[in-house]
Amino acid sequence: MNASVNSFAINFIAAFGGVVLLLVVSLLVVAVVLYQADKHQTVHTIRRNYPLIGRFRYLFEHIGEFFRQYFFAMDREEMPFNRAQRSWVYRACKNIDNTVAFGSSRDLRIPGTYYFLNCPFPTLEEDAASSQPMRIGPYCREPYDAPSFFNISGMSYGALSRPAVQALSRGARKAGCWMNTGEGGLSPHHLEGGCDIVYQIGTAKYGVRDEHGLLSDEKLREKAAIPQVRMFELKLSQGAKPGKGGILPAGKVTEEIALIRSIPVGQASISPNRHPDIGSIDDLLDRLNHIREVTGKPVGFKLVLGSVAWLDEFCRAVDARGREQAPDFITLDSSDGGTGAAPMPLIDSVGLPLRESLPLLVNKLVEHELRDRIRVIASGKLINPTDVAAAICLGADFVVTARGFMFSLGCIQAMQCNRNTCPTGVTTHNPELQRGLVPEVKADRVAHYHHNLVHEVEMIAHACGVAEPRQLRRQHAAMVVEGGRAIPLDILYPEM
Repeated sequence: MNASVNSFAINFIAAFGGVVLLLVVSLLVVAVVLYQADKHQTVHTIRRNYPLIGRFRYLFEHIGEFFRQYFFAMDREEMPFNRAQRSWVYRACKNIDNTVAFGSSRDLRIPGTYYFLNCPFPTLEEDAASSQPMRIGPYCREPYDAPSFFNISGMSYGALSRPAVQALSRGARKAGCWMNTGEGGLSPHHLEGGCDIVYQIGTAKYGVRDEHGLLSDEKLREKAAIPQVRMFELKLSQGAKPGKGGILPAGKVTEEIALIRSIPVGQASISPNRHPDIGSIDDLLDRLNHIREVTGKPVGFKLVLGSVAWLDEFCRAVDARGREQAPDFITLDSSDGGTGAAPMPLIDSVGLPLRESLPLLVNKLVEHELRDRIRVIASGKLINPTDVAAAICLGADFVVTARGFMFSLGCIQAMQCNRNTCPTGVTTHNPELQRGLVPEVKADRVAHYHHNLVHEVEMIAHACGVAEPRQLRRQHAAMVVEGGRAIPLDILYPEM
């Protein structure tokens, strides 16, 4: 018996040793081949000077961004959203305790930091009020009484996956907020949850274009006939890429998406950098009024402000035409807005941030007595209660966010939105990766995120002594400027 065991052990060790030896030899052969290849190639300097070893640079460069997020970056250091911002959203969408202990980790001396100016006698719970629905489009055949001041910003089906759109649609219904389609057109997945829809018309006019790529009245009427479609938004530009149209990589243009957009399958979908048929303020107002007349529903436009000199001319043109021909809303995006794909010079360096552009726009509307006619929707990196409340203080009627709701779906800021390799299934059309995103579960998280954010904005409003968030004004907040001083917003941006 012992002889048999010993024989088996010897044979096993010999076989195992043979496998190890073969593996070592194979690795040495591969290493020699790679060494010679690196030494004689002429493209990569590091690999040519340091054959084989130089390859580790590219490995460390790739995995470094993931290690920084989890092990090295402090809570407030990362961009575009730091760990503290993301963690608040994750806790809010899971509906778990969102309190913290000991003290704030936020550096309150950094320029751009908001403070809210609490009063000595905050609003009691019994005196608080919920924000009431606000009417958009009073001159339309079908005006929209929008129930919530916080809503889902434009994200196209194509940029987002099918289960992500399904979860957002169902979650928006539960939350009582609207969902913007993004410029990629209206899919069945937007509608299946039963939420209110804002149909965005981008420069390529996906979903409402004729065979020549021009706006089709017939298709506009088809979309307007859907009761869930409550408004139409004409996109002039977005914060992440002002002056550049939408970019959907070829790998994301599936048969279904091509059908919805009326474009070829498997070819990159690149929108024009502006609407070819809109080259002036009069063209813009003509187009907005035409869409409103055809659809009977509120119509506005989205843009990021850069130059502001044209705003006076715009307001005078509206004055000349009459209030009924004014846009029903303006969605103002920020230069730090997000996107699935954009050139770095545009995403880094073009357009004004919201804290600068929002008070400029609101003041112009007040100056021309259009503020009560045109609703203002603020967009761009507004994912936490502080930034949402600050936007309302600066004059926004509504706030929309895209990336906040992406985090509620499980986004981990992997920065792979443009590669069809999103590990959480939010921005990929790979069925294996989509499998992890279960719409039924994530819909609840979308609704929890909305509910908890609204609740905490209400909490800020009560601390400032007002009954509900839309009563917040510039005197209720201050912003840190160079030198570390905090200046009230009504002094920093005087109202007209």
